[in-house]
Amino acid sequence: MIYAVFSHNPLVWNMPRLHKHRAKPSQPPVLCFLNHSNPTGNAVNERPALTVMTRRVVVKEMYEKKEREDVGNRQMVLLCGLGYWVQGFRCFPWLALNFHMATNLNLHPSTLQLVQNTANLPMVAKPLYGILSDAICINGARRIPYLAMGGLLQVLSWSLLALVPIAQEVLPYLIASVLISNLGASIAEVAQDALVAEYGKKHKIGGLQAYAFMALAAGGILGNLIGGYFLQKMPPRTMFVIFSSLLSLQLLISFSTREESLGIGQLSGQKLSRQSISENIRKQVSDLVVAISDKSISQPLAWIIGSIAMVPMLSGSIFCYQTQCLNLDPTVIGLSRVIGQFVLLSGTVLYNRYWKKISMRKLIGMVQILYASSLLLDLILVKQINLKWGIPNEVFALCFSGLAEIVAQFKLLPFSVLFANLCPKGCEGSLTAFLASALCLSSIASAFLGVGLSSCLGVTSGDYSGLTMGILAQFLAALVPLRWLHSLPMSQPVEKRRKRSMSRRARRNRRVGKVVLGSVNIYRRERQ
Repeated sequence: MIYAVFSHNPLVWNMPRLHKHRAKPSQPPVLCFLNHSNPTGNAVNERPALTVMTRRVVVKEMYEKKEREDVGNRQMVLLCGLGYWVQGFRCFPWLALNFHMATNLNLHPSTLQLVQNTANLPMVAKPLYGILSDAICINGARRIPYLAMGGLLQVLSWSLLALVPIAQEVLPYLIASVLISNLGASIAEVAQDALVAEYGKKHKIGGLQAYAFMALAAGGILGNLIGGYFLQKMPPRTMFVIFSSLLSLQLLISFSTREESLGIGQLSGQKLSRQSISENIRKQVSDLVVAISDKSISQPLAWIIGSIAMVPMLSGSIFCYQTQCLNLDPTVIGLSRVIGQFVLLSGTVLYNRYWKKISMRKLIGMVQILYASSLLLDLILVKQINLKWGIPNEVFALCFSGLAEIVAQFKLLPFSVLFANLCPKGCEGSLTAFLASALCLSSIASAFLGVGLSSCLGVTSGDYSGLTMGILAQFLAALVPLRWLHSLPMSQPVEKRRKRSMSRRARRNRRVGKVVLGSVNIYRRERQ
């Protein structure tokens, strides 16, 4: 065919010329799509803006989340660390109050022990506080408002003891003030324990109770260390003022902390509107009953309650014997408790590092034998055997006086960790409060049993000869729980399963870094 004018094919006259641009080398992009299969290179070039934008949003959200977690961690350490420290520091005003009742009011040893343990009656109602904390939200929060409420009651009670003379001199008013103080302390302790348990489960941090015990022991060390010295230099009311000031500081921190900043799950407003308060309370009671009915919880709980309740407590009689018969200095008694708190702190650190790997049944068995043996140390002091060994009463009381009490406190740590691991979600406050209430009730039963034993043995302010038989009865009763040691678990299987599950997920995230943003899944290339 001959073309007259055109020098090329006329059929392609209007077709545009395509200019091929040379592709610039770039780094492997982050692929953004809704399927799990890798697309072709053309698919990547079709949506580059969405890929870059999504990657920036994800990085920004991860950075903001990490920043919020850091702030929440600092607030949690300050709030609960100070709370447990103040809880341990309560020995500071109580040391002054015990000396005030024993020396200024001249109370009978049995009366002193009755006052000490009657003041613990608000602790028995801890399950009620835990149920209310789990079921009723105050301004969208379930823990911190109750923590502030408990701090306010404590500030009020100790301020009355410090500023109102009749509250110190008249025994009924003194008991009423102490009851208000322990009511506030029990509410605050329930909120703290639930907060620690919920925070640990939310952020997958195990064994936070051990760190709480450390803060508790640190407060006890300082309180007992300076308590005896302050008691010699100033009246008890001044020590009450100092403790009220610390409680006021804790109260201010509670008011300034928002619970949502701690990253703890809260009930949504829609759920709160659907369920009434009575329905929430009934649900929490039902969940608590179901949790306690589980053998993995009920059997260890029954063992620890029985091991405390069946041993008669003679602490009031021993305290009066040391102050009225041996005339020990308040500084000696305070320093003896400091040494005991150091032992508790060291034991807590060793448990967190090494001893929690030991079988729980074996560990509790050894601790129970140690507790029974430490009760005989009071017998050495009562019979004055230490003087035959050339050890003065002050030195012996300083080193060994509070050892049995410290061993009894340490025995609670493995059970606290066990129940925190077994606690169902949403039942943290109720179960931890029920545990604390049961332990308090068993301590009260032990104290009343000790009062009855002291009365039967004829222990009075002028005659402490019956303490020998009482201490021997304590020793034998402390060995009885070893008969039912088989009811305790060998280990903590729930915590192990959680750790294995987390490790599998961690390994998967190392292979493929997956981040979910809405309905878009972003995949990085598999690590080399």
